[in-house]
Amino acid sequence: MTDTRTVPTRLGEPSLEPTAGQTIGPFYAFGIQYPKMHEVVFPHSPGAIVLGGTVYDGAGAPIPDSCIEIWGADSDGTVSRGRGARRRDDHTFSGFGRAFTTDEGHYEFWTRNPGAEAGKAPFFAAVVFARGLPNKLHTRIYLPDDAEALAADPLLDSLSPEERATLVATRTPEGHLHHDIRLQGEKETVFLAF
Repeated sequence: MTDTRTVPTRLGEPSLEPTAGQTIGPFYAFGIQYPKMHEVVFPHSPGAIVLGGTVYDGAGAPIPDSCIEIWGADSDGTVSRGRGARRRDDHTFSGFGRAFTTDEGHYEFWTRNPGAEAGKAPFFAAVVFARGLPNKLHTRIYLPDDAEALAADPLLDSLSPEERATLVATRTPEGHLHHDIRLQGEKETVFLAF
């Protein structure tokens, strides 16, 4: 959580300066954990898929205490505007999910393949919180299915083939999505500045 303090400006008017970020810690789950938070849709409902993977540190070891958040459009491309992204009534698509990694660094969401406008590459926006990170990391997880849309995406087009590969999930034989997130090192995930 970001706090602020008042500092004088050159004109003498007060201004707010954000305090430094805070890394994830042992009490981080308190207040952000809620039932079914990883269920963006009800499991096994029509169109439901699993999006999962592993979060790795710079040495290639899985991170057991990170938190991943995703946002995505519904299958038809609409973005949920309903109040309360925490609502889990087993019927409503919320568009938002949060998952903690397991002891083996694995995260998992029940969600749907996000839709997009014609010619646009569908993706999930993702945020990573982990030990040692004073601030969260923003990234994207693209669907692998439409090669033309991926090739036309402005962000992906600005990256090398190796960098692009860190943002595109793989489709499993069951139709689910697998996407690993690497915080540093070889095959480091591309993170976005905000």
